[in-house]
Amino acid sequence: MKSYVTSYNGLFARRAADAPVVERIEIPIIQRDFAQGRDSYAVARIRANFLDVLHDALTTVSPISLDFVYGDVESGTLRPLDGQQRLTTLFLLHWYLAWRADRLDQEQGWKRFEYATRPSARRFCACLVESKPPSDAKLRAWFEDQHWFLHTWQHDPSIQSMLVMIEAIHARFADADCAAAWERLVNSKEPAISFHLLPIEQMGLSEDLYIKMNSRGKPLTPFENFKARFEQVLEHSCPDRVEEFAQKVDGAWADLLWPFRGSDDVVDDEFLRYFQFVTDVCVWHDGEQPSGDVETLAERVYGPSNKKAATHLDFLIRSFDTWVDVNTDTVFSETFALTPARLDSDDTSKVVLFGMQGSTVNLFAECCRGQERRSWPRTLILYAVLLHRLHNTGAFPRRLRMLRNLIEASSNELRAERMPALLADVRRLIVEGAIEGVSSFNQAQVAEEQVKVEFLSKAPALERHLFHLEDHPLLHGCLAAFEFDASVFERRARAFHDLFATPSLLPVLTGALLAAGDYSQRINHRFLQLGSGSEMSLWREKILTGSSRARLADMRGALGRLLDAVAEREADVRSTLKSFTTEWLESQEHANGLDWRWYFVRYPEMRAGRSGIYASPTSVLGYSVCMLDKTAMSSYYRDPYLSAIRQQSGVAETAVEGAVAQHWGGGPWFTGYETEARWMRLRSSGAGMQCVQDGLQLRAPEAPTHAEAFSRVCETHGLGPDLRLKIPQVESGGRQLDTRDRVELGAALLRDLVDAGL
Repeated sequence: MKSYVTSYNGLFARRAADAPVVERIEIPIIQRDFAQGRDSYAVARIRANFLDVLHDALTTVSPISLDFVYGDVESGTLRPLDGQQRLTTLFLLHWYLAWRADRLDQEQGWKRFEYATRPSARRFCACLVESKPPSDAKLRAWFEDQHWFLHTWQHDPSIQSMLVMIEAIHARFADADCAAAWERLVNSKEPAISFHLLPIEQMGLSEDLYIKMNSRGKPLTPFENFKARFEQVLEHSCPDRVEEFAQKVDGAWADLLWPFRGSDDVVDDEFLRYFQFVTDVCVWHDGEQPSGDVETLAERVYGPSNKKAATHLDFLIRSFDTWVDVNTDTVFSETFALTPARLDSDDTSKVVLFGMQGSTVNLFAECCRGQERRSWPRTLILYAVLLHRLHNTGAFPRRLRMLRNLIEASSNELRAERMPALLADVRRLIVEGAIEGVSSFNQAQVAEEQVKVEFLSKAPALERHLFHLEDHPLLHGCLAAFEFDASVFERRARAFHDLFATPSLLPVLTGALLAAGDYSQRINHRFLQLGSGSEMSLWREKILTGSSRARLADMRGALGRLLDAVAEREADVRSTLKSFTTEWLESQEHANGLDWRWYFVRYPEMRAGRSGIYASPTSVLGYSVCMLDKTAMSSYYRDPYLSAIRQQSGVAETAVEGAVAQHWGGGPWFTGYETEARWMRLRSSGAGMQCVQDGLQLRAPEAPTHAEAFSRVCETHGLGPDLRLKIPQVESGGRQLDTRDRVELGAALLRDLVDAGL
């Protein structure tokens, strides 16, 4: 088969004696619709690039060749097998320049172009060559307003694509000298745009031929477009490695990614996702932020405008090569685990990945499947593994464990704008093995990691116990609640696992730990935090971690005392906690006053708030407190003293209510600010009870019919005209503390009020 160099218009003027006679062009019915005018970002980019090339050829002295156009010429009709898109665009370009140059009336061969795919597309092409819009027309609107333009054409993909292309040509050539461009376009001797026509005779137009020539009309996939564009980029920046990339992307790397393919049995998306990850890393290395689509980003990172293009490309290639012929499942399963090792295990080498239950530890696979990019921790850990493989780093499990701990403590620091600094710190830790100088992660945790290194250097035998603690789901690597005292560390570590073995221990644990010491954490001037008696996760988020060692000093002291008691126990943990609490309460019976802590330890219902958050109008816990189930005062909450009084009285919950009329268990319930008065109201009479600093304040019933019974109860309990049950108090540490149990006294008073019919 022999090819002939020609132009689009030159097809219709036989230049060589043996060249086929072409009288018209017909896009065969088996071909696809015109695709270069599709309204999508990927196609728009291809369209713009193609028009740039055509514009340069027509407005400069640099002609171009559009490679080969394959086709079957029969009875003067060229039916292209490959080249439909280019020929259609050239047809539209001829019409546009002829219109702008006022050459539409000339009889030339370019007009003899039609589609056999749809009668509507054929009709549109015939009408187009006869159309001469006014010079100031908005082309698409003008065409759609013509009498021959059928309404149904709004749904014809080829016609719609041709309209889009015409508008794109108009936008690109709006300022061009279209008369000069027209002359260069139809120049018979030196056309600005040419191609090689390769006639394929006597082969027919079978479907098999289209398959063999890859011309069935299916649009290129985004991945195929990407590869072609990316190789063009590398031709300008790293030409010596283009062939290497091309061979690997369709060879070894495709084999590497095959196990992670989706249901479509291709690895295009998987490749692009890992490519995106590596390229993002390169951008962060440059101190910048990734933006734009993957093609734009690739040109920015690996193109000639980036001075580090060769370095980045080398990193990219090595980042793929390192996984070739490697069982990634094995690599990651030998490094990571989803659950902690058994406490009796001496092997703590695997790093537990928190928050990935039900997932896989194979971070490479997750990246290829598109899950890694939504998670900064996974991105950083995958980068650490990649660094280790590329640099063969030493002591990797230990360094990786430290990184895991830093990441878990740095939820506030893990942000897009900090990724350049975070990656630099990951490299410092993994490659250089230096914790000193790490500045972008949580600095309290950085300091703790340094303390751990020093501690284990002096007590290496405790490493297993320390790692088991780090892997505990309530600690996530932070041990700020533990004293690094080699003489007690092991037994306290074992006791901690027993203490938090089951959520069923939490109601007893909250009282025992408070008996061990005031471990409350101040949230702000209004709120304080205690451990939740029902939500295990809140212990990690609010109590055991999240603060520096200095701020957790009181917590560390209280926890240490309780852990010692648990470690030395003779009974089960629950019984030990109850005994510990009882002994402390007994020791306080003759102490100088009963403060809030005594009440909270004595009465479990005062620790029943799910959130463990308490609010006080005086900014310290005392006798006026709100117990929150949630985290804000806008939600319903309880008064712990009133709840305890109601509970201890034995009065039915339905006999009283708070500011909230609805009924939930453990009430009464209230709303409003902590500075507002909280009255527990008796449903029958409307009488009320409020907890105040020096005792319990009553409010008389609303109806006179209850006055006599109310007065009788008040007289029995020694209440005067002010209706206040004053609790005997003593000054201690600058505060007035009860010397008698106000909950017990209040319970008796409430019981008598209800029994009196109030």
